Amino acid sequence: MQALLKRELGTSMLKATGHSGGGCISDGQSYDTDSGRVFAKINHKSQARLMFDGEAASLDAILKTETVKVPKPTKVIDLEDGGAVFIMEHVDMRSLSKCSAQLGDQLADLHLHNQRQRERQDKEEQTVGKGSGQSDVPVIDKFGFHTATCCGYLPQVNDWQSDWVMFYSQQRLQHQLGLVEQSYGDREARELWAELQLKIPGLFEGVQVCPALLHGDLWSGNVAECSEGPIVFDPASFYGHAECELGIAGMFGGFGRAFYSAYHKKVPKAPGFERRKELYQLFHYLNHWNHFGNSYRGSSLRIMKDLVKQSA
Repeated sequence: MQALLKRELGTSMLKATGHSGGGCISDGQSYDTDSGRVFAKINHKSQARLMFDGEAASLDAILKTETVKVPKPTKVIDLEDGGAVFIMEHVDMRSLSKCSAQLGDQLADLHLHNQRQRERQDKEEQTVGKGSGQSDVPVIDKFGFHTATCCGYLPQVNDWQSDWVMFYSQQRLQHQLGLVEQSYGDREARELWAELQLKIPGLFEGVQVCPALLHGDLWSGNVAECSEGPIVFDPASFYGHAECELGIAGMFGGFGRAFYSAYHKKVPKAPGFERRKELYQLFHYLNHWNHFGNSYRGSSLRIMKDLVKQSA
C-alpha cells in the first residue's frame, strides 16, 4: 500500500508517524510526506469508495461555508486488493472541553448558512445594479445532497425532495426500517411504523423548515478541538432540518450545557422541539440496529411507542 500512496500523492517520502486512530468502521494512520503530514483512513470493504467519496463531498461542502473547521479532504484512492484509502489534512486534536460553547455557536452558523445565503441573494435581486459577487456555495431550496453519503457504512438515500416530512419519513426512517425488515422481519417494528408514519406530519404543524447543511452524524466521538478551536469530522452530510442534527448530539455521551446554550442563542427551539428530537433520534437507533444488531431493537421500539402514544 505504501508504494501506491507514494505514487498517488507524488511523494518520495512516506513515513508512518505515531498518530493513528479509527473507529468501528475504518482504521486511521498519519504519514509524513514531502509536503507535510497527512491522515489516511483505510477501509477494505467493497463499499469503501462510496463511503469515502461521500465523506470527502461532505467535508468539502462544510469547508466552503467557512463556519466550523473540518479536515481538508485531499484524495480518495482505490486499493489494489479492494477497498479504499481517504487522504485528508492531518490535525492535532484533543477532546472537546474549552471549545464547547464555540462549537455550538459555529454549528448554528453552519445551519444558518444556507438561509443567510438565500436572504442575501433575495436582497441583491431587489437591488438595482447589484454586485456580481457570488459565493462558492449555491443556495439550496430542497432537501437531500448531490451525492450519496454514509452514516456508518450504510449509504443514505439523498435524492432531492421539496417536502422535508416526506424526505425524512421515506428516505431516512422508511429506508432504515426496510433494512430492519430484510435482516430481522420484525413484526412489532412493522406494526409500529404503520401507526407512526401517519403521526409524523402532526409533529411539524406550524414549523417552517429551511434546508440547512448538516454534519449528519454529530455525536461526541466526531468532534474535538485543536489549536484553532473546535473541529468536526466523519460527516454524513445532506441538506435537512437543523433540528435533525441534535438527535444524535444528545445520545452516547452528548454535549454540555455551554454547547446547547450557544447554539440555541442563534437557533431558538421551535414549539414541539422535544418530540421531534425523539423522532430524529429514532433514525440513529435504527441505523445502529442495522449496524450492530438487536441490542438497539429495544431503544428503537421504545421511541416508536412513545411517539405513537404522545400523538394519539
